Amino acid sequence: MRTLAITQNITVDGSIEMITDWFDPQGQAAVDMSDVLEESHRQDDRADALLLGRQTFEDFRGYWPVQTEDPTGITAYLDRVAKYVVSSTLTDPGWQNSTVLTGDPVEAIRRLKAEEGQDIVLTGSITLAHTVIAAGLVDEYRLFVYPTVQGRGRGLFPEGYEVPRLRLLESRAFRSGITLQRYAPA
Repeated sequence: MRTLAITQNITVDGSIEMITDWFDPQGQAAVDMSDVLEESHRQDDRADALLLGRQTFEDFRGYWPVQTEDPTGITAYLDRVAKYVVSSTLTDPGWQNSTVLTGDPVEAIRRLKAEEGQDIVLTGSITLAHTVIAAGLVDEYRLFVYPTVQGRGRGLFPEGYEVPRLRLLESRAFRSGITLQRYAPA
């Protein structure tokens, strides 16, 4: 069974919704983000599937493929990784190595997890994240916690969802003040 990992950028106050400019996917020029990027690439090397909701997929598709001079390597990773987009309306993904998952997303993701392969990573995609969390499909949470308080925005967990205990797998601080917190269900 493959690992389904939710990897999210999150504020100290728990928001994963990017309402303000606290997150810049190309890195913040004024802050050394090379160690965060190195960790992201380490995680990418263990994953061969990216799981996205339709809105995040369309945001990624509209941004990353046109980055011709991307020093982060994110564009190259996204070009080669198998991308799965959960959607009831999208028919043609219009991006190489992309597959639309239709029907019941929980069943489609269970089938994907049962296939041979490396990690499946879900990022962004708040509604989809809430669905897979509520269905008990998540094997690991990888949270890049940014030292900022946004004061509003949707969080990682669905309203009213409770996890009595998570097991800490790793806690690491980066030069920028961002921390990585990795958890698994206990």
